[in-house]
Amino acid sequence: MGPLDALDHIANLFAPALGLAALAAALAKLVWRRDLAGVRWRALALPAALASAAVTLAGLVVFGRDGRMATYGAMVLVCALVLWWRGFGPRRK
Repeated sequence: MGPLDALDHIANLFAPALGLAALAAALAKLVWRRDLAGVRWRALALPAALASAAVTLAGLVVFGRDGRMATYGAMVLVCALVLWWRGFGPRRK
């Protein structure tokens, strides 16, 4: 495997986590427009992406492969929790 193939594999490993975080943050800003007016999209998306990527790695370690539905379910739950924490939690910025 060459370096471009390795980069492609790593990008495809983290693509669902990054896509979920970006889409979920955008939808949260759209649905709760007034409540999240003072919270930047980036402040929502970045922690959600990092948490989702960590869940992806944890799923890879626990299950021995990526792409398991349990990992995706956990990724959705963690992403929602992080978005709530950043948007409505006690340390809202």
